[in-house]
Amino acid sequence: MNRRTFGAFLIGVATPAIACAQWHHRDSVTSTAPTAGSPAEARVLAVLDRMAANGELYLAVDAETGRMLRLLAETTGAKNVVEIGTSTGYSGLWTCLALRATGGRLTTFELDPGRAEQARKHFQEAGVETLVDVVVGDAHANVKRLTGPIDLLFLDADKEGYADYLKTLLPLVRPGGLIAADNIGSAPDYYRAVTTDPQLETVSFGRFAVTLKKR
Repeated sequence: MNRRTFGAFLIGVATPAIACAQWHHRDSVTSTAPTAGSPAEARVLAVLDRMAANGELYLAVDAETGRMLRLLAETTGAKNVVEIGTSTGYSGLWTCLALRATGGRLTTFELDPGRAEQARKHFQEAGVETLVDVVVGDAHANVKRLTGPIDLLFLDADKEGYADYLKTLLPLVRPGGLIAADNIGSAPDYYRAVTTDPQLETVSFGRFAVTLKKR
């Protein structure tokens, strides 16, 4: 990614969040562990650490991607975050760290009832259950009941379905809103869509991509 492309993406997006993402994907740099600024934040971070230590993640994002989600949500002041692919709640907990500050809510969709129940327990243990709605079932059908505006959309479920999620939910994403997606190498149709639409600006960092819906 050249500097000119990176600079264009900064329009409407917070500089600290993007700088963090670029930093994360430079192999020569290792970021430090997050430091809690309050007891409530420490409680969430403790659950995240325990989940990682006990192997309670099930195909979740890594910690750096989770931190990136938190930065994207908080620096954009997100009030309405939608996540496709709850798993056991790891990425959702990172997002909730931001929503505590923005006063927003997370609606997260999970196909597997067992993983959804694990996620609910993790949200409760972290003290953020009032910020989250966990929707169980086929997300392709369930997302059609959503209303906008969506400030941040995060895709981390069936990769072959990314393009369909984008088609359904992009009209609900507000101008200046963001779409983030993990494992984009397994979703070529999606990546083609977000890099060829003139109303979108997309930057990828390794397997993770962030797309701006232009104002």
